[in-house]
Amino acid sequence: MSDNPNIEVQNIVTSGDLGEALNLNAIAIGLGLEDVEYEPEQFPGLVYRLDEPDVVALLFSSGKTVITGGKEPEDAEAATEVIISKLTDLGLLR
Repeated sequence: MSDNPNIEVQNIVTSGDLGEALNLNAIAIGLGLEDVEYEPEQFPGLVYRLDEPDVVALLFSSGKTVITGGKEPEDAEAATEVIISKLTDLGLLR
């Protein structure tokens, strides 16, 4: 057993709240089907795969979010900024 094990961050999971209810049907259409999975009869959240940062965001109709796959906390912050910007541009977030 080593006294200095090599520890590496593989995956950071964060949760957040956008502060308002979301229309997941409209978001799925607005963000485009190539980056989104939304099957409400299977799972109540929308799965949004971002390229930059390289994370997966789960969006729920309550406005709550879960962002996973980041290597640093800043990845979740950047992803949230991208999501807010895109939803605002689409008129889906105030």
